[in-house]
Amino acid sequence: MQVYGVDAAVRIASHLAFTYLFFWSLQSFRTDSLFKKNHQSQIRMFYVLFSFAIGYLISSCFLEILSLFRHLIL
Repeated sequence: MQVYGVDAAVRIASHLAFTYLFFWSLQSFRTDSLFKKNHQSQIRMFYVLFSFAIGYLISSCFLEILSLFRHLIL
């Protein structure tokens, strides 16, 4: 039972870390010309949702590769 708790904690930490890293890196792109003017709150919401989606995708890929290496060693 303890192993599942550790695995869940690692998965949550990985998802949050990759979401934060993608959000942080997304800030460096100049995307003002892609959106309409005076819609700052909607642009911020798009950044957050897009960061969650891509961060989850990257984290899932990372965790799958980690799991494959773990099974390869065992």
